[in-house]
Amino acid sequence: RNPPLVTHVDPDAPPGRKAPDIGNRSTMGTSCVDDTDLEDVKASKDRDMPSHLLMLPNIQNQSLLSGFAYCIASCSMILVNKFVLSGYGFNAGIFLMIYQNIVSVTIVSALSLSGVIPTEPLTWKLIKVWLPVNIIFVGMLITSMFSLKYINVAMLTILKNVANVLTASGETYFFKKQHDRQVWISLMLMIISAIAGGITDLSFHAVGYTWQILNCFLTASYSLTLRHVMDSAKQATKSGNLNELSMVLLNNVLSLPLGIILVLGFNEVEYLLETPLLRMPMFWLVITASGVLGLAISFTSMWFLRQTSATTYSLVGSLNKIPLSIAGILLFKVRTSMENSISILLGLLAGVFFARAKLRNNSQS
Repeated sequence: RNPPLVTHVDPDAPPGRKAPDIGNRSTMGTSCVDDTDLEDVKASKDRDMPSHLLMLPNIQNQSLLSGFAYCIASCSMILVNKFVLSGYGFNAGIFLMIYQNIVSVTIVSALSLSGVIPTEPLTWKLIKVWLPVNIIFVGMLITSMFSLKYINVAMLTILKNVANVLTASGETYFFKKQHDRQVWISLMLMIISAIAGGITDLSFHAVGYTWQILNCFLTASYSLTLRHVMDSAKQATKSGNLNELSMVLLNNVLSLPLGIILVLGFNEVEYLLETPLLRMPMFWLVITASGVLGLAISFTSMWFLRQTSATTYSLVGSLNKIPLSIAGILLFKVRTSMENSISILLGLLAGVFFARAKLRNNSQS
């Protein structure tokens, strides 16, 4: 839930909560915007990553360990959120977002104050530059929560691919970035799989699909807006840089007042006062774990990217969606059909093809 410096998005955020998850990291809470210019991200992370985080123990096979940790964190985040919203039947998605962001702010602030990690001071100059990005960020997280309640995890993963299509189109239109034929073919496959998956979805829910379509537009908007304001944001900092943990802190702190307004606007207060879930210690443990997992995606994605190449990072992020989809179907006992399963598989393979095509396109550029 803590998106990367350039748009992951999964592998959900989207960020304050993806590195891919630079693909969907996200996407939830502190994480997910979808697949981005990974070579640029690699360069940015090498430059901006807090030096304290690079002083890792000398563990053998750190690449394998960091990749495993990243995959576990990114998969668990979505599954835990799905369990809270659908398993528990919790109907206050905005409150859940606020609580997860409070958990992230608390942990990052504690680590920053203790000197474990460096973060940029939150000045009014920086806040004013970042506010438009944050408004889109909050909308992205909330619509993701709302859609996740109604749509199964496998279909959600496929539908999120539409954000890649919108982002690539926006990059071409606004930033004149050229994509080769393989990229556009993979994007076309993503659209076909999303449409076919929706038609064959036995648990189709119009409200959930509406929220997810809106989420795709907001995710693409976040990616493009982030790219537009990043230089100005860096100039507004004292060091001239804005590392990912500073973005986590900035996004999540600014989201709190807006989130409180939306909780009141969506009348979640009445539900929160009546629901017995908030009187269950286990429920608080689960939603706290979801907040920790959102932040863990940022830490593990930075660690993994530091230990491997951008190519490995991107492909693992895309391949990670396959076990996530299978786990979502099995754990939540989703009714599916052969046609729907084929559509989901096509979308997952299109995501892997897209990651490879983007990397090839970037290397040629």
